[in-house]
Amino acid sequence: MSKFERTVQHPWSLPVLQAEVPQAGRLFHLVANEETRTSIARLAGIPALPRLEAEFEVSLHGRNGLHVVGRVSATVCQTCSVTLEPMTSELNEDVDLIYLPRPTGALALTSGREIEVLLEDEPETLIDGRVDLGVLATEFLMLGIDPYPRKPDSIFEPPVEPKSEGPFAALAGLGKTPQPDISRRNAQKKG
Repeated sequence: MSKFERTVQHPWSLPVLQAEVPQAGRLFHLVANEETRTSIARLAGIPALPRLEAEFEVSLHGRNGLHVVGRVSATVCQTCSVTLEPMTSELNEDVDLIYLPRPTGALALTSGREIEVLLEDEPETLIDGRVDLGVLATEFLMLGIDPYPRKPDSIFEPPVEPKSEGPFAALAGLGKTPQPDISRRNAQKKG
């Protein structure tokens, strides 16, 4: 376990060692308890997380790696971004990741060296020969939460603002004060 991982508290943790995975693979069905769901909901910034489950098939990948395939599913309580009313939504996230140990010397980059950018996804790093399925499920849950949830059939209607004639409407009215009709005054003098 790295120094960073020891300092970060994960609300849901189920580490699996590569050495514990049989040749045929191993199936994991995880169900988070209420305390774990409450901690994850707080971490995700949502009101509640009534259900959180994950199912993973972990198999060996080559000599040193692991392949994790599965699904994270949850019931998420949020606030509708349109109506501001409470709502629940179902979340289902597919997982398909390869974990490999970090190549030796991978972090020893010096300035002036070029870095190759690959167009395909890099494998995840297998640290100390283990993958934490609880952390993996939590990460995919967080990535799957809609930041702007909407209740079905909710429609945003912007507030109606009173029609304004513009910032100079008051000034325009100043030049239009009624002037006394001089022609009437002149007609009255003649008659």
